[in-house]
Amino acid sequence: MSGEGNEKLPVKLSLPLGYQQELFQELKSEDELVVLARGLGLLRIVTNLLHAYDAAGDNFVLLVGAEDRENDWIGEALLDADKITGIVALHADRIVATSTEAFILRIFRQKNKNGFLKAFSDSPEPLTTGFSPLATMMRNLFLRKASLWPRFHLSVAKSLEGRKKAEVIELEVPMTDAVSEIQTAILECAEISYQELRKTNAGLDLDEWKPDMALHRNFDLAVRRQLDPVWHRVSAKTRQIANDLTVLRQMLHYLLTYDAVSFNTYLDTIIATQAPPSGSTRQNQSPWLFLDAAHTIFDTARRRVYTGKVNESVPSDGTSASQDSLRPVLEELPKWALLAEILDEIERDAYFNPRIRDDSNGTILIMCTDGATCRQIKEFLQTRFVRAGDVEEDEDDTSSKPTADFMMRRKLRQYLKWKPELSKATALLSAAEKSQSISTDSRRGADSYRAKGPPNKRRRVRGGAAAASGSSRTADGSVTIPEDGVSQVIDLLAEVEAIGGEAQQKKEILADPLDDMEDHFQILDMNDLIVVHPYDGDMDEHVLEEVKPRYVVMYEPDAAFIRRVEVYRSSHNDRNVRVYFMYYGGSAEEHRYLSAVRREKDAFTRLIKEKGSMAVTLTLDGKGVDDPQEQFLRTVNTRIAGGGRLAATAQQPRVVIDLREFRSSLPSLLHAQSMQVVPCLLTVGDYILTPQICVERKSIKDLISSFKDGRLYNQAETMLQHYKDAVLLIEFDQNKSFTLDPFADFSKGTSATSAPSDLQSKLVLLSIAFPQLRIVWSSSPYQSALIFAELKKSAEEPDPIAASRVGLQFGEDVAAQTFSQVPQEMLRMIPGVTEPVAKALVLEVESLLHLANMELSDVEALIGREAARQMDRFLGKNFLE
Repeated sequence: MSGEGNEKLPVKLSLPLGYQQELFQELKSEDELVVLARGLGLLRIVTNLLHAYDAAGDNFVLLVGAEDRENDWIGEALLDADKITGIVALHADRIVATSTEAFILRIFRQKNKNGFLKAFSDSPEPLTTGFSPLATMMRNLFLRKASLWPRFHLSVAKSLEGRKKAEVIELEVPMTDAVSEIQTAILECAEISYQELRKTNAGLDLDEWKPDMALHRNFDLAVRRQLDPVWHRVSAKTRQIANDLTVLRQMLHYLLTYDAVSFNTYLDTIIATQAPPSGSTRQNQSPWLFLDAAHTIFDTARRRVYTGKVNESVPSDGTSASQDSLRPVLEELPKWALLAEILDEIERDAYFNPRIRDDSNGTILIMCTDGATCRQIKEFLQTRFVRAGDVEEDEDDTSSKPTADFMMRRKLRQYLKWKPELSKATALLSAAEKSQSISTDSRRGADSYRAKGPPNKRRRVRGGAAAASGSSRTADGSVTIPEDGVSQVIDLLAEVEAIGGEAQQKKEILADPLDDMEDHFQILDMNDLIVVHPYDGDMDEHVLEEVKPRYVVMYEPDAAFIRRVEVYRSSHNDRNVRVYFMYYGGSAEEHRYLSAVRREKDAFTRLIKEKGSMAVTLTLDGKGVDDPQEQFLRTVNTRIAGGGRLAATAQQPRVVIDLREFRSSLPSLLHAQSMQVVPCLLTVGDYILTPQICVERKSIKDLISSFKDGRLYNQAETMLQHYKDAVLLIEFDQNKSFTLDPFADFSKGTSATSAPSDLQSKLVLLSIAFPQLRIVWSSSPYQSALIFAELKKSAEEPDPIAASRVGLQFGEDVAAQTFSQVPQEMLRMIPGVTEPVAKALVLEVESLLHLANMELSDVEALIGREAARQMDRFLGKNFLE
């Protein structure tokens, strides 16, 4: 990339719209944070910016914050450079003070005063939470200017609302009465659960209930974030309600996307997971299952699939009355019939109106939310003309209307065969839970009776007879599903049995082995192609550019994709697009879409107001030199006892850190405290603070796993062998409670009540085994950084070379220890591989492939007979066993 030959050549950009060109010129002239509305082509602007620096030559641009698929799109370029010209940061809304990206930007600004820094984001909502969120984000990014580009920006509106607008047809689909009834019942359950949560937790800052709250995708996450700091103090009922809000939100989404049979199957799994074991007196069901609205949800969902009175009584003549039998209902989603009408309309339009000469194809692009909906639409389109009893499907028969009867009958057959299997699995799990609870109660039975008096046998039960009156509720009043009679199920299976054209249909292929692919390979005509694709963020621009559709069917609303279609149509004069916009009127789907548009508009409004009154802190830019007085005061040691002189050290405080620890936020916080961070591959410890202090940092999850595999005992032993002061730092998350109780679920094989005490007992045993080991508890990474600063005061600085040599065998070179971390982690997951075994294999074996192909005798010579045989048994296991 020579700069002299490329400076005179014009740079070819792909920015056809006015607002894109204006934004590009801003980015070329100065550093700024760009907040762009979703769907306006953020990655297109980023790729053109990188292409401009690439064409200029002699540039090395570092791209941070990008996802893997975005890296594949942007590509790997800008190599063979002598220095870093600048940094481009994507997803700036995710960059916080403790993130790795913020660490990279801070180091870049300290080392490189002249390089450019540009940040991009297409999510304005996260930038409006907290106190002065935009100013905080600018401080983390070391930027002074923010550029806001909402959809109502004058340049954006002028570029997208010209004469080249896409033709949009809005189609409101009415919900069925059953779906509307279920949606109302779900919202009622969510409201009552939320009100109960506010009543039992008066100290939490929870807003008043609004119907739109349950429609947000992050509603339950916002509630959980407020409960996390006090999670160890809340009751079991509060925890259950917090989990129930997630279930109800998912149920509201599945109601409009799943078919009737699949939705009823999902409800059956909820009942199966909530049901207590047989014979158990524990009440662990969700409170919302006791509401009348819950009964409405389950009963109406069942009636959408089949109906009939369940009665096992059979008359003496052997016949049963018609009202006692189960009849299939198989309610179809209203969008299916409308989708079939749209496709017929497109076909008629293509027939009566010959193809317009443009660059578009006749392809029909159907966009939906996820892959499950894509498979559902594909199955409906393939079988919409199949009838029960027909010999073959006939798409030319005008008298037959498209229907999902074949697909729904097949799903009902699968459901009726699956339900007995669910009952068997539930019975097995209940028996296992019952046996575990009996063993647990027997262990603590003596202690419990010592602590309290004998149980009172005279218990008064109020309303017991009335609670057991309903056939769809248990004795305690919770919702249950009535078991269908065996004879009714057999009759229902016989009624939906595949006959005629149904029996001749091929089974659904879940995984195609691609056998004889050459016999069926052919080039498809784009004019006769229907593409069903899920919404995939910025990748949707690729779909539009590659498919070039003339007709786009939005099966579910998405504001970002509408803007992408606008950008696509405005960027191409020779491509006509017609968009069919489908949504359920008065549904959660419509309210969620309108709420998302409103929240984005409000977020940009707040950002514009904050930008107008935001104070710029000039010292945060990083381009100016440090204050000499501040540099001197950083090195002053004020902890001088006995009237000694005030001394100033000649070097900055230094911490030697293992390379694997840079995945955490603690190295970034240490660097922010003006400490010199030295990365090394350490064999002993994670952090070397002084020549005598070695620290092994453990999160709670890592602590539990280290106790399980015994790794922590080996680490403590090696630290005490080579260092005078060995420290075990147990670090908690800053947003979680500072207690061991919330982590009881991570300890499998024990009950929730015994898990914290089990972990504490292991820590006691560790302290007894290693009395010189210091255990330090830290509530957050911020607290850990302060603890390290206190431990380093008035102490010598560590030597990185000496720290990296600790624990090595005689004759081993420090430079030879730069191994790849991912294969080492995979190696340690194999049974039989302990730390000494892993170390021996890493030094003697080139790769995991080489290890798998080695003879058993060769492996035994390296690590011993027993460890080698454990590895051999693991690597030789069959996947189907």
